[in-house]
Amino acid sequence: MKKVGIVGHFGFGYDLLNGQTIKVKILFHEFQKQLGTESTMAVDTHGGAKKAPAMIAGTIKMFQQCENCMVLPAYKGVLIFTPLFSVLNKIYHRKTYYIVVGGWLDSYLDKYRWLEKQLKNYTAICVETTTMKKALERRGFNNIELMANCKELAQLSASDLQHSFEEPYALCTFSRVMKGKGIENLINAIKKVNEKSGSVVYTLDIYGEVWKDYTHEFEELQKHFPEYIKYKGSVNYDDSVETLKNYFALVFPTLFYTEGIPGTIIDAYAAGLPVISSKWESYDDVIEDNITGIGYKFGSDDALVETLEMIKSNPQKIIDMKEACLRKAKDFSPKVIVSGFIRKFF
Repeated sequence: MKKVGIVGHFGFGYDLLNGQTIKVKILFHEFQKQLGTESTMAVDTHGGAKKAPAMIAGTIKMFQQCENCMVLPAYKGVLIFTPLFSVLNKIYHRKTYYIVVGGWLDSYLDKYRWLEKQLKNYTAICVETTTMKKALERRGFNNIELMANCKELAQLSASDLQHSFEEPYALCTFSRVMKGKGIENLINAIKKVNEKSGSVVYTLDIYGEVWKDYTHEFEELQKHFPEYIKYKGSVNYDDSVETLKNYFALVFPTLFYTEGIPGTIIDAYAAGLPVISSKWESYDDVIEDNITGIGYKFGSDDALVETLEMIKSNPQKIIDMKEACLRKAKDFSPKVIVSGFIRKFF
């Protein structure tokens, strides 16, 4: 018998850089490191409905061969794999785990209440934040465990940190490029601050995969970028620290209130970058306010501008946070998180 099987969006053969795919691959590789390649099995959900028969066949094979069966589904995947896991487990009697990506499951259950009974049959539902854990426990769940998002990164040492910055302060984003991530709000805020100052106080480099439904809109937006705003394309997550290390700060202006633990913030911490962020639902689980980052009122463009103005007046506030970010990065080590999971459940 294999020790663990994972169903998730691996995207084998494709260079995919979205948060869900990255998390699936990182967890799988860490389980391989700690348990051995021969003790693990992967079932790829890439391809959607067209690949459904192969996904179902792969999941059945996983239940036949693995002691511990995990799934990391996206929105629609929950509706397919939770019932499938429930049926298969009546036959094979395995330990089953739903590893949650993001923070949307609680609100999702407002729409799909029928899922609750089946979700409660998992050995554990592993969520990224205490906010989500408490929300699901209020629904009567008693199988909720905390399992932070994680990344294996070549973290900077404190001696490698840059401590000297002057205008213009180089900001960056490092996540999916889409309207919902607040990219347009950030662009407009930086323009306002620079125009009000009569000089370039901030530059902005945008990194990340452009969401397919946003491609045309973003291309039109780029045509009107001032010279201090640039799109730098996608970067493999293995290269994130090297890419980010010389920036002043990372900005995370998300408009998704139910974000979990965004991988981009783990990247930032490993590179010693404080985070300027909107205060989404689980902000306090990830960012220590005024220690590893600075938050502003969720959804408020005015608050974002005010925060950038405040930092402009006191840039040392950000610089002084850099070493704390390196310390915080250790909380999101795959080795620590997976070894703790194995000790508890295997």
